[in-house]
Amino acid sequence: MYPEELVAPMKADLTSVGFEDLTTPADVDIALTQTQGTVFLVFNSVCGCAAGAARPALKAAVKNSTKLPNKLVAVFAGVDKEAVNKAREYTLPYPPSSPSMALFKDGKLVHFVERHQIEGNSAENIAAHLTKVFEHFC
Repeated sequence: MYPEELVAPMKADLTSVGFEDLTTPADVDIALTQTQGTVFLVFNSVCGCAAGAARPALKAAVKNSTKLPNKLVAVFAGVDKEAVNKAREYTLPYPPSSPSMALFKDGKLVHFVERHQIEGNSAENIAAHLTKVFEHFC
């Protein structure tokens, strides 16, 4: 587990642009099963690719997209273990990885971005991809 003072700014990086921080399995269940339309779930992380690419891409996509998911949510790997494990149940068959991103439409997983698609990719490219995904599904 990472100390709260380390992860608080990383969580705030996303909550400041509209992401809800999910910290319990019940939070995850409610967000993913009781929301009509689209839900975008992010597995946040302390790693360099989360700081250098994933979070900046997420903020740019939210800021610049003309269509957005109905709900934006995040779980934090290495911090909220039970919430992360519950969220990973919804993203099967994809293997656990963080950071990663999942889009659900009417409770069904319709798009997934794995860590290997984030690592070594620019925030601009990831944001452009997410914008296209939002345009298509939202």
